[in-house]
Amino acid sequence: MIYWQIFQAFFISNILGYGGGPASIPLVENEVVDRYNWMTVNEFGEVLALGNALPGPIATKMAGYIGFQQAGTLGAFVGVFATVAPSLILMIALLSLLMRFKDSPKVKKMTTFVKPTIAVLLGVMTWEFLFSSYEGIGVIQTIFLTATSYFLLERVKVHPVYVVGGALLYGAVLLG
Repeated sequence: MIYWQIFQAFFISNILGYGGGPASIPLVENEVVDRYNWMTVNEFGEVLALGNALPGPIATKMAGYIGFQQAGTLGAFVGVFATVAPSLILMIALLSLLMRFKDSPKVKKMTTFVKPTIAVLLGVMTWEFLFSSYEGIGVIQTIFLTATSYFLLERVKVHPVYVVGGALLYGAVLLG
């Protein structure tokens, strides 16, 4: 039964998460945290941070980790397969149709309507992480980490991997 739940959690999230990994992350969070209660919001945030620190697509890394955590190696395989299955199925089934209508104004217009929805979902997830950070480590640490991350990313132009790694190290040493 757990394999079916893992498959459903990641398949549904990735079939509805039009736009790739970042667009499906709030949907995965809903499945993993709210629906199946496999993790807390804080644990999910840690998995997300770890997934961001590693190279490659974030959705497959998260699916592999969460699937492995819930059901071992086969669970990891099921999670990764469920993550890539929607794209795989659609690419195989609709490739010729896509090539025929790729320049259609209707298709381009539909894409412009999806982008704000993705932005709202990412904003809600950010707010939830900020709130759980405030509850977990306090307002001073949250403001410090947020301001430092912003400064390093936007002003100094440090690569995000180093910022995430530094935040993980900071949390492990000073907050752990």
